[in-house]
Amino acid sequence: MSTPEEEVGLLEDLVNDSVDHRGNPAVRSSTGGWRSASLIIGVEVAERFAYVGIACNMITYLTEQLGQSTANAAVNVNTWIGTASTLPIIGAFLADAYLGRYRTILGSSLIYILGIGLLTLSASLTLMGSSENRKPSFLMNVLFFCSLYLVAIAQGGHKPCVQAFGADQFDSDHPKERLARGSFFNWWFLFLSGGIAISILVMVYIQSNVNWAFGFGIPCLFMVMALAIFFLGRKTYRYPKRNHEKTNNGFVRIGRVFFGAIKNRKLMNLNKAVLLGEEGVEPCSDVDVEDAKGLVRLIPIWITSMVSMIPYAQYSTLFTKQGVTVDRRILPDLEIPPATLLSFVSISVLISVPIYEHVFLPIARKITKKPNGITMLQRIGAGMVLTCVNMVLAALVEAKRLRIAEEHGLIDKPNVTIPMSIWWFVPQYMLVGMIEVFDLVGAQEFFYDQVPTELRSIGLAFSLSALGLSNFFSGLLIIVVDWATERDGGHSWFNNNLNRAHIDYFYWLLAASTAIAFFVFVFISRSYVYRRVDQV
Repeated sequence: MSTPEEEVGLLEDLVNDSVDHRGNPAVRSSTGGWRSASLIIGVEVAERFAYVGIACNMITYLTEQLGQSTANAAVNVNTWIGTASTLPIIGAFLADAYLGRYRTILGSSLIYILGIGLLTLSASLTLMGSSENRKPSFLMNVLFFCSLYLVAIAQGGHKPCVQAFGADQFDSDHPKERLARGSFFNWWFLFLSGGIAISILVMVYIQSNVNWAFGFGIPCLFMVMALAIFFLGRKTYRYPKRNHEKTNNGFVRIGRVFFGAIKNRKLMNLNKAVLLGEEGVEPCSDVDVEDAKGLVRLIPIWITSMVSMIPYAQYSTLFTKQGVTVDRRILPDLEIPPATLLSFVSISVLISVPIYEHVFLPIARKITKKPNGITMLQRIGAGMVLTCVNMVLAALVEAKRLRIAEEHGLIDKPNVTIPMSIWWFVPQYMLVGMIEVFDLVGAQEFFYDQVPTELRSIGLAFSLSALGLSNFFSGLLIIVVDWATERDGGHSWFNNNLNRAHIDYFYWLLAASTAIAFFVFVFISRSYVYRRVDQV
């Protein structure tokens, strides 16, 4: 028979609102924590290797293998990435409302493997039937894009749930585990960046020097490996306790507030909308109303974040196409593919995260006297400033490239290498990595933390959807600018001959829009009230 002290110790070792793989209350010492989170990070590293192995050089595949123009290829890449980053809203809803994160991850992983497998088949058939003067058939294009969007659908379930499931391994009510969860988002991004860097270096080389079938087939094998790792760790995970009572479902609770507010025509004042209720209808609780108001307060932050992320869409499209035109030799006899420069983004993250954790945060804590050093909104705002600076830098570098092309008489010789070193482009890629550490990681932590506990997959999907919609708007902006700049017989800013294009003007436009979004963000942030008192 256990003593009262032993019973108290056992209760303290149990994790609130979490169960183990058998459905029993989760024991802190044997489930969750960094051990389980490390397995989940490993799963995401393998998944990122697969996804980036497809995405990083996609614009090259579209222009060289499928014969698309630069503008069309950029729009297609932006649309696909936008879809892959927006669908997590649906995947997160299914996970939080019906399936749970674990089952959603398993199902989306299987769809992922199917999509990349068909993509590999498409690339193989294209290689077998292509020639210099013959483009792939309509059916081959249909197979390719259907495969590509299967991957996007899989992303919709996989992306928000894996990271949320990893953060679930830390108890937010436990002081040490709460701090560890804050670090989890940083280290998550660091290890992801390592996988991304390896993927870019390896897969771009294979796609450029071997063939595209291998270039898509290897990511498929990595997704199989990711699924195996995830399944093997199932006994060590903490699973969020799911309450199947309708009155306690997060969507139902908050939905009742908005439904009542609309019905009572009090949408602009949720406090008065449904607290009193109606005859025969149970009134909404104060907690339900506060959660609904909290979601409404996130919308302006989400919109400004989306606008500031439009420049982020350029580094995998226009940055890469610029790199094709310059001297890509890093050694006398070693020329690198332009997409390889994307690895500098990951290298920057690998450098920036330890500096942020071990240098920046300790200094910030001493100055601000806050446990987290700076608030999550301050972190996002810093990322916006860096984004604006990066677009100015990119515009200046592109203007220099055009000036060198003109000085050497290469304006109408797009296939001749411009005598400008590719190292000129490295600083803007390094800045992208710093932007990710501040803006993207900050947004992920913010939206995860500021939604009700049972809707945290939706919270992460919010941050991903901001990135996704920014890709859509980037594609739309390119279409509009392309039409506007060539309609009177002039040269488009996105002319297929980049020596006659003016991508630098486009970068200045993005710098201006980001600056406006930042000032609006600062105005909104000054009045934002964090959902939890300990975050103020």
